[in-house]
Amino acid sequence: MLTTLNTSYTDTRAADLAWALGREPLPALATLDLELAGAKLQLRLLGASHQVLLEEERGCCSETVACIPGSSTPLPLGVAKRIGDWEYEFAARVEVLSPGSFAGRAQELLALVSDHPNGLAGVFPGSPHAFTALLAQRHEGQVHWRTWHAYPQDGQLVATRTRVGAGVRVQAAQLSPSGV
Repeated sequence: MLTTLNTSYTDTRAADLAWALGREPLPALATLDLELAGAKLQLRLLGASHQVLLEEERGCCSETVACIPGSSTPLPLGVAKRIGDWEYEFAARVEVLSPGSFAGRAQELLALVSDHPNGLAGVFPGSPHAFTALLAQRHEGQVHWRTWHAYPQDGQLVATRTRVGAGVRVQAAQLSPSGV
């Protein structure tokens, strides 16, 4: 799903993005509710980037990547945490692209996400290449999502990947005939 966000472009630099787990739902400009094999997932576009809310029988998880006033947790390159019965993994990278490469990559990502049933993309007013996009899936009992935050004025594209699910060792033990 592709939407134009009715707001000013507030997170105007990749360096302003912060990461947080466990935040309450923030006001959203657009949302997409998904049911992925028993997991309820809500993708949320904020004026200041994204939030993903996951609810499953094992519990709830909230991830926020946004310009958060007063936040002291910058966007990490990687995080691995145990949250109750879940393993949570997050990774982020910043790509710096030339203007021509940036425009092509932006068009490619917007087409991919807007045409996908589990995708949500929002374009900010003022630039067709200023956007935030989210894409989710469930694979082998785990919920995965990817996000992209575009900053065309600096040629920066922030890409994140998240995986939430049972730990790999638990899954391997369940697959072994002896349970070890």
